[in-house]
Amino acid sequence: MGRFKDLLPSQNSWIHELARAEIHPDAERLLQLGRGFDPQQRVEESTIDFLTELREVFSEFVGVLNGYSENGTKFQEVKIFSIAQTAADFMVFRNQIKLVISNSAHGVVQIAFAQHMRGSLSVDGQQSGPNTNANGMSAPQELLAQVGPFRDVYWTFKGERVTADQVAKFYFSEFVRTTRDSKRSKMGNQLLLDQIKALLQEKGLDL
Repeated sequence: MGRFKDLLPSQNSWIHELARAEIHPDAERLLQLGRGFDPQQRVEESTIDFLTELREVFSEFVGVLNGYSENGTKFQEVKIFSIAQTAADFMVFRNQIKLVISNSAHGVVQIAFAQHMRGSLSVDGQQSGPNTNANGMSAPQELLAQVGPFRDVYWTFKGERVTADQVAKFYFSEFVRTTRDSKRSKMGNQLLLDQIKALLQEKGLDL
């Protein structure tokens, strides 16, 4: 039973339905429960599960990162917010930039930066014009649900199967780098250069 504790509710509901049918087999036959498979409903359930799992992983990353900020004295903390009137959509926010993760259509999870960006963010790490819209914003990227041969639902990006951990790690890393406070970074770099220059001068060298 240990592995079932790690599953989201909708991922292990089938075993409970199967057990209840053992207790009330006549009711199952009468209502024809468990006989049909509705792929559309299964994808909808998987979408909520996937978004929930994504948020949990993002929350873990945020907790670790913010632990180094010393209550915002070292750098601006990252925050996570739910999106109102949605089942599981959420956004990551820092320095006036939002990373929005949402269920934009049936079987589609959309990930988009919601503020003006220099260039665009893509999985291959390259900046490319076609990924940027007319407003200069990074074009949304999409994860698509696929139904497997055993009625399981998995998520893909450009045809490749992906996990919530992979997706969260990539986009959280890009978000943190993109929202880094450039002014604070420049001040830190200047301080480092001044320290190096002073050290070299002490040794009779010049930078």
